[in-house]
Amino acid sequence: MAKKQPGRRACDLGPVSLPDDAGAEELAQLAWAVAHPARVRIVRLLLNRQACVCGEIVAELPLAQSTVSQHLKILKESGMIQGEIDGPKVCYCINAEKLGALKSLVAAL
Repeated sequence: MAKKQPGRRACDLGPVSLPDDAGAEELAQLAWAVAHPARVRIVRLLLNRQACVCGEIVAELPLAQSTVSQHLKILKESGMIQGEIDGPKVCYCINAEKLGALKSLVAAL
């Protein structure tokens, strides 16, 4: 039988129950939105600007326009970013409320 190592907690063999977690769905959705390095880079890019045109985002990433558009779609569907049509362009910005929610939900883990 192995000896208990200092600093390690003993296993709790009691029954396991998870509390109701209303934020689990929102956390999963927002975490999925930033679960790709390209989307993390897009979020960081938008945080450093007031707004950004899609073409400028494409110029900053080593990805095809269609790939960037797909990442923007995922971020927009999650609510992490907002897009406003400005003539033939779409201007994107961070949704500060959703970013704050993500930070709070992760901090509560």
